[in-house]
Amino acid sequence: MTFPSYVAVVTSFADRDTAERVAETLVAERLAACAQLLGPQHSIYRWKDAIEHATEWRLELKTAAARLTALERRLLELHPYEVPECVALPIVHGSDAYLRWLAEETESA
Repeated sequence: MTFPSYVAVVTSFADRDTAERVAETLVAERLAACAQLLGPQHSIYRWKDAIEHATEWRLELKTAAARLTALERRLLELHPYEVPECVALPIVHGSDAYLRWLAEETESA
């Protein structure tokens, strides 16, 4: 069986409550089939000419590639960061049943 392309989208948040709220919204709006919240994690990054350290929560969202643009647009609307991470990684393989479920859960309403 041939499936359309799927991606895992990665982002991070300063607190768990915001990450959960955004995850629930994106799944409820069928922009993502599921979300996994991981953390806390320690992030080190350059921001405005300074090295920053932060405790963050990683959010991974699974979606159909056809929904990626809409998911990114909505994520950027909901995200409190000035420049939020939004990185899409291709899903190169998945079980037939899982990919079928992912496709069904991200169909446009």
